[in-house]
Amino acid sequence: MGNTFLNITQYWVLIHMGLVLGVYEREKEQDSLNLTEAAAGLDSVLSGKLTELLNISGPALKKGKNRIFYGLHEDFPCIAVVGLGKSSLGVCGSESWDTCKENIRAAVAGGCRVLQDHSLAHIEVDGCGDSQAAAEGAVLGLFTYDDLKTKKKTKVTTQLHGSGCVSGWQKGVLYGEGQNLARYLMEAPANHITPSVFADIITQRLTPYAEQVTVHKRSKEWIEEQKMGAFLSVSKGSEEPPVFLELHYNGCPDNSQSPLLLVGKGITFDSGGISLKPSSGMDAMRADMGGAATVCSAIVTAAALKLPINIIGLAPLCENMPSGKANKPGDVVTAKNGKTIQVDNTDAEGRLILADALCYAHSFNPRAIVNTATLTGAMDVALGSAAAGVFTNSDWLWEQIHKASVVTGDRVWRMPLFDHYTRQVTDCHLADLNNVGKYSRSGGACTAAAFLREFVTAPHWAHLDIAGVMTNKDEVPYLKKGMSGRPTRTLIEFAGRLATHI
Repeated sequence: MGNTFLNITQYWVLIHMGLVLGVYEREKEQDSLNLTEAAAGLDSVLSGKLTELLNISGPALKKGKNRIFYGLHEDFPCIAVVGLGKSSLGVCGSESWDTCKENIRAAVAGGCRVLQDHSLAHIEVDGCGDSQAAAEGAVLGLFTYDDLKTKKKTKVTTQLHGSGCVSGWQKGVLYGEGQNLARYLMEAPANHITPSVFADIITQRLTPYAEQVTVHKRSKEWIEEQKMGAFLSVSKGSEEPPVFLELHYNGCPDNSQSPLLLVGKGITFDSGGISLKPSSGMDAMRADMGGAATVCSAIVTAAALKLPINIIGLAPLCENMPSGKANKPGDVVTAKNGKTIQVDNTDAEGRLILADALCYAHSFNPRAIVNTATLTGAMDVALGSAAAGVFTNSDWLWEQIHKASVVTGDRVWRMPLFDHYTRQVTDCHLADLNNVGKYSRSGGACTAAAFLREFVTAPHWAHLDIAGVMTNKDEVPYLKKGMSGRPTRTLIEFAGRLATHI
């Protein structure tokens, strides 16, 4: 009886298994099919049946397209063959990414989704010559936020097929899971992810790494003691108490090493405050904590990867709501460094909470400070979803972030940090600074960055405006429609590269 049950169980698992294999485009029309190593291996086992079916089942597979075959192999009742594009491609300067890696991510994601739609619970994935990219494509492509739905997508487990690089696959899984954590936090409704709940989730995710990680969930009283008047002014309009989340990851045995400081904007819901946003699309402002989500998720992943670097993450968390206690246009508040700020637009609140966090960041003698924030609609207008905008006072830091983004395909683009924009925020009637530029419709992303620079003295600082990459429609093929979690993988890759160049 026991053996019978085991056989039935094995059969049940077997019929719910799938396989994703890759095929390259022909370099020339007359060339024969160019299968990956894993696909060629299976084709050999099948005495050329896979090649035969690919040749007779339609035109040659273009990149990102797939074809499903049934009953070819007893271990894999369902096989998805995916188009990888040309094998000769690599880093493309004009696109600022590695085209081959991007093609693998997109192709694998497409193949995994098709098999998921067939209710397959376990999928083996061809490493396609780059196991990390393949793993990222699989993990990112299968993500769905359906926690609050009765009908849910099939939960799929994946593993590397064949003799690909196991360490690369494992690294890619962690990269993908890191971005998916950010997507989860950004996608969940604002009544489910309050400042306190956000902090609790990150604390829980860091629990396995307690020996290397210290978490401080700073209270409103602590924030007041720190004289973070700009942060407090935003939070006071909401019934939800603010939280200043402070994460210390000590991955380097040399405690004297200056830490990398990551700072993320954590507005868990942004109504605009008294300067109320239009109701259309306001629901998306549950993801206005995308900066905090990407920063904290990057630190969770750095801990999982055991990166030999010290990182401190800071996330000022609060809601921006209209109430009798909320900031009013024209109010003046005082930041931690003593500078006064005229709040002419309460919907330009992200820069206020970041101002105090950036001041605090300097107390740790950081090696570099990188902040991320869904800061301005102007950034979306400027670059759309193609890349996050980077404003920095350091050529070295720009080069490091840019190199990381080429590897991940989650691109960045350098934006100007001219004194021209600084003058527009320092020419203020009532205070040292205005929280909006003098010509509010012009260069909004640039004046916001210029405002933040007024709270930075560190020689290596970068501000990533990620408003344009906050969501995905169909631009990134390996991400489904919804919150993107970008640029988590770029932050992870940047930290990893920094760890190896101490």
